[in-house]
Amino acid sequence: MRLSVRFAIASDLHIGLPHTILDHPNRFHLVEVSIPSLEVVLDHFSSLDLDFLLLPGDLTQHGEPENHAWLAQRLAQLPYPVYVIPGNHDLIATQRSDRAIAASDFPKIYRQFGYQTTDKLYYSHLLAPGLRLIGLNSIAFDEDGQQRSLGALDDQQLHWLETTLAQTHDELVMVMIHHNVVEHLPGQRHHVLGQRYMLDQAPRLQEILRAAGVQLVFTGHLHVQDIAQQDGLYDITTGSLVSYPHPYRILELQQEAQGYRLHIQSHKVQAVPGYPNLQQMSREWMGDRAFAFMMKLLTHPPLNLPVNQAQALAPHLRYFWADIAQGDAHIQLSMLEEPLRQHFEQFSALDAQGNYAPIDNHTTLLLQERLASVGR
Repeated sequence: MRLSVRFAIASDLHIGLPHTILDHPNRFHLVEVSIPSLEVVLDHFSSLDLDFLLLPGDLTQHGEPENHAWLAQRLAQLPYPVYVIPGNHDLIATQRSDRAIAASDFPKIYRQFGYQTTDKLYYSHLLAPGLRLIGLNSIAFDEDGQQRSLGALDDQQLHWLETTLAQTHDELVMVMIHHNVVEHLPGQRHHVLGQRYMLDQAPRLQEILRAAGVQLVFTGHLHVQDIAQQDGLYDITTGSLVSYPHPYRILELQQEAQGYRLHIQSHKVQAVPGYPNLQQMSREWMGDRAFAFMMKLLTHPPLNLPVNQAQALAPHLRYFWADIAQGDAHIQLSMLEEPLRQHFEQFSALDAQGNYAPIDNHTTLLLQERLASVGR
């Protein structure tokens, strides 16, 4: 029997019960809609025949025990399996504090959701005959037990991954990890604003995955709808349910004679109680908070603009990040002079020839049969 599954992805939920929500005048996240947005999404899923749901990290606002407990209880009510991994907002430190769980608590809280057989922060699970999910933990801590600013995999986890991949025979393997493995923005690995969303050892992980014939990685963290591909490895990152445009994905994977076909459809939460026009309100919310972000983008390398010039340009770029976040961006900034115009327009959804090619939200990927078995 050929593999055929339907599954969904919702990322960066940032669940915040009302009494836990922290207010900050410049935050992009609309944590106020975290729970009602999730309920809208779950209601949609109830009309589908889902085989499973993936949640690639940042499950909670900031690691609060109440928010983790609420989410675990809600997920336990669903009629299909759910698989989670931690994000940077879920594990603040190795030790428990008065407002956040300890890192070691995470597998216990989410025992039903990928961690059935392990107390580690990573796992391997057979989703269906011929289909395996590997959930990785990219949240790293310094010697004092505090979260590092960059995502990383320690040597123990990398060794486990290589050993696990070597033992998976004739299976399509999908990897879920919070930090990006392939660049989704021009120069992301080396830009001060982009690099913290990338896995520190991204090239090493890419090497391991390609050697094992892995083609699919599902990520979050960036709060952007984007599909990036590098040397046969697809990194499908899904935007946040608490940030414009509040997206989620429904995917269908089918095995064919020569490989696999992955059909991807994206949806948006249009309204929740109290926010009847969530899309417009959220876009303006992001635009209202874009000035400081754009100032950093304009005054740091590679642009290095003087502050006065950046201050004059930033208002014209009010919706730049919102356009990127919704995926399939088609950036056209005729008011800018070269080379600034060219710099910003390269953030559009372009193919290798520089042509506009919208694939971030709705597309079909053709995947090869796993080739790594040839070399075993």
